[in-house]
Amino acid sequence: MLHNPNASALAYNPQQDHGWERSGPGPFDLALGFLRRRYLVIAITTALSLAASIAVLKIVPPTYSADVKIMLGNAKPPVLQPQPAQDEQPLDIESQIEILKSKSIATSVISKLNLADDPDFSGKASPLHGAVDAIRRFVSATPAPTTPSMDDLLDEFQRRMNAFRIGTSAVVEVDFTASDPQRAAMIANAIVKEYFDQQLKAEANEHRAVTAWLHERLQDLGNDATAAERAVNELKSRHNIVSADGKFMDQQQVAELTNRLVAARTHTASLLTRLNRFDEMMATSGSDAPIDSLAAVSDFSPAELSGNLNPPDGLSLSNSNSTVIINSLRQQYLDNAKREYEYAAKYGSDHLAVVNIRAAMKSIRQAILDEVRRLADVAKHDYAEAKQQQQEIEKQLAQAVSRSRDTSAAEVSIRELETSAKGYRALYDTFLQRYMGSVQQGSFPITKARVISTATPPKKKSKPKSILLAAIGLFGGLALGGGLGLLREWRDRSFRTTDQVEDRLRLPCLSVVPLLKLKEVNRITRETVPGVVDKSEDCSLRVVSRGSGTCWAASAMPSSRFAESIRSLKVAIDQDPSRTSRKVFGLTSALPNEGKSIIAASLAQSIAMSGRRVIVVDCDLRNPSLSATLAPTAGAGIADVVAGERLLDDTVWTDPVTRLHFLPGKGAAQRDTSDILANAKMRKLFEQLRETYDYVIVDLPPLAPVADARAISGLLDSFVLVVEWGRTPADVIEHALNTAPNVYDALLGIVLNKTDMKALKRYANHFGDYYNHEYYARYGRVMAE
Repeated sequence: MLHNPNASALAYNPQQDHGWERSGPGPFDLALGFLRRRYLVIAITTALSLAASIAVLKIVPPTYSADVKIMLGNAKPPVLQPQPAQDEQPLDIESQIEILKSKSIATSVISKLNLADDPDFSGKASPLHGAVDAIRRFVSATPAPTTPSMDDLLDEFQRRMNAFRIGTSAVVEVDFTASDPQRAAMIANAIVKEYFDQQLKAEANEHRAVTAWLHERLQDLGNDATAAERAVNELKSRHNIVSADGKFMDQQQVAELTNRLVAARTHTASLLTRLNRFDEMMATSGSDAPIDSLAAVSDFSPAELSGNLNPPDGLSLSNSNSTVIINSLRQQYLDNAKREYEYAAKYGSDHLAVVNIRAAMKSIRQAILDEVRRLADVAKHDYAEAKQQQQEIEKQLAQAVSRSRDTSAAEVSIRELETSAKGYRALYDTFLQRYMGSVQQGSFPITKARVISTATPPKKKSKPKSILLAAIGLFGGLALGGGLGLLREWRDRSFRTTDQVEDRLRLPCLSVVPLLKLKEVNRITRETVPGVVDKSEDCSLRVVSRGSGTCWAASAMPSSRFAESIRSLKVAIDQDPSRTSRKVFGLTSALPNEGKSIIAASLAQSIAMSGRRVIVVDCDLRNPSLSATLAPTAGAGIADVVAGERLLDDTVWTDPVTRLHFLPGKGAAQRDTSDILANAKMRKLFEQLRETYDYVIVDLPPLAPVADARAISGLLDSFVLVVEWGRTPADVIEHALNTAPNVYDALLGIVLNKTDMKALKRYANHFGDYYNHEYYARYGRVMAE
C-alpha cells in the first residue's frame, strides 16, 4: 500500500495502525544487529583497553609478597598457670594486629635492616614511582631530599606491609611486598621477630611492676587481717562472750528453749482438749444417757488417752487397757439388752429373768461410768503436770533472753570485726596466690604467640597479575565498548531502516537513496555529457545550467544505485491507485539540507527521460537552492508570474538533453512568501501547469522551520517526505507531520536520502545484499561510500 491509508485523519497520530502487521525482531536478532552496528566501537575500545593493560604490565615493576603465619593465644604451660583456665582473659586478636602494624615495630625494623638505603624505599626501584614523586614535589614546590625522611619510610613501609586475621581463627598472616623476593621474606620475618621481642619486653616489664605491687599489697593485707582478728578476740574477752561453730552460746540456748517451749505448749493444748472431751462426756452421763455416749471413750486413740500425740513405746498402756475394758463392758451391756428385749417379748417385762437382766445391765453401766471417771481424773492430772512444765520452760527462756540482751550491743561490733577479718584474710590468700604465679611467670618468660610458618622467598610475583590485568583489560574494554555502543544507540534518534520508518511513522518507505560522492559524480557527469555547452550565461535562451553536480547523477549514471532508487520512487508514484487525478507532487522535508531539491531534480530527469512532459517548480522561495543550481542567472521566477509581471512561457527554463522544464523560485525578495504561495493566482498557475504537463514536481520548503509548505498544500495532489538517513530525529518528523495535517493526509510515503549503504548493512543486512548483486557490479558503478 503506497498511499496514506488514513487520509481522512486531521493530524498525524503515530499510534494509529494503518493496516499492516509486523513481527518485531527477537532478542538474538537484536543482539546481532547491535554487534553489526557497533562492533567497531567495541573492537577499538577493547583494543585500547588491552593495550593499556599491556602498557601497565610493561611500566609497573613486578612486586613479590612474602607471608608469615603466626598463631595468637596463651602459650604458657598449664603447670605455670596461677589461675584456673576460665579466669584467663581471651586474647584480643584485632589489638594484636594493630600492634603488628604499629609504627614502633616498623621503626625498629627500618633501623635494624637499614631500609633507608633500600631501593624500594628510596624510590629507585620503580621509575614510575620516582616520576610520580617528582611530579608531586614539583607541584608542591618542595626540593627532593637527599635521603628519605622517617615519615616517608614509615608510610612506604606500612603501604607494603599488611596483617590480617585468617577467617575466624586465631591465625594471623603478615605480608610484605618488595621488588626482590629475598628481601620481602627477610623483612616479613624481621617484623614477626620484632613483634615477639617487644611482646617479651612488655611482658617482663608488666610482671616486674605487678610483682612489686602484689608484694607491697600482701604486706598491707596481712597487717590488716591480723589487726582485725586481734580486735575480735579482745572484744569477746572483754564481754565474756563464748561462741561455738560461729554462733554465740546465749543465742544457741535461746533457740533451744524456744523450740522446747513450742513443744510444751503444743502438748498442753492437746491435754486440755482431751480433758474438755471427758468433761463433756461426764456432763451427759446420767442414768438415762445412752450407753454409746458413755462408751465413746473407746473412740480415743492411745495417744489421745495419754495426752501425747506421739507417745513413746510402752506409754499409756493402762489407758489402752481401760479402752479394752470399756469395749468389753459395752459389748456385755448390748448382749444383755438384746436378751432383755427377747425375754420381755416372750415372758413379759415383769418376769424374774427380765428383772435380773436389767439389774446386770445397770451394774455394767455403773462399771463403765466408773472407768470413765477414772480416765477423766488421769486426764486432769496429766494436764496439770504439762501446764507446770510449760511454765518452767517459759521461766528459763525469759532468763536466757535477759542474759542475751546484755551481749547484743557487743555482738554487732563483733560481727563487723569478724567480717572485716575474714575479708582481709581472703584478699590476702588471693593476692598471695597471684603473687606466687607472677613470680613463676616472671622467671619463665614466653610470648602469647608462635610462628606456624616462616616467610620464604616467593617464586611468583604478586603484582601486577598478568592474567587478571589482561582479563580486566579485555572484559573492561568489552563492557566499556558495549556501554559506548548502547549510548550511541540510545542517542541515535534518527531513522536507519525502512522498518523503523514504517513501524514508527506508519507510512511506507518509497525508496532508499544512497549517499553520493561529489568528486566521483562531478567526474562522471563531465565525461558523460561532453557535447553539451553550458549556455546559461545567455539568458535569452533560458537553458538549464547543466554543469557537473549531484543534480545530474540520475541521468549521468543510469545504472547506479542512485538512479535505481530514483526509478523506485517514480514507480511508486506511477502505481498510486489515484494516479489519474494526481499530477502535482510536492517534495518536502522536516529540516533543511536533507536533499529534497536533489531528489526533485533527479525524479524529474527520470520522468523526462521516459518521454513524459515534466516541469520542476522551485517553491522554496526563502532559499531557492535548486534555482541557484539549475538557473543561477535567472532574473525572474514564479513570484513574478503570480504577480502578473511575467508570462509563464517567458519564465520557464529547459534542459536540452532530457527536455526537462524548470520554473525558478525567484522574484520573492522582500515579500511574504506564505502570501505568495497561498495567492489565488497561484492556484490558476497550477491549473495551467496541470493542463500543460504530465507531471509537476514541486520543490517545497521544509515543514518544521516555516509554514510555506502548509500554505500551498491545498494546491498539490500528493506529497513525498524526504528524510536524511541517520540524521533527522524521529520526534522532529513526528512534530512536523502533526503540525501539517493536510500534508500528512496526502502523503504518499517517505524517502530515506543520503543513505550510507555500507553502514546500512549493519542495520538491515538483507537490504545491502540486494545492491551487492553482480547485476550492479556488471552494469552499474557503485557510488555509495
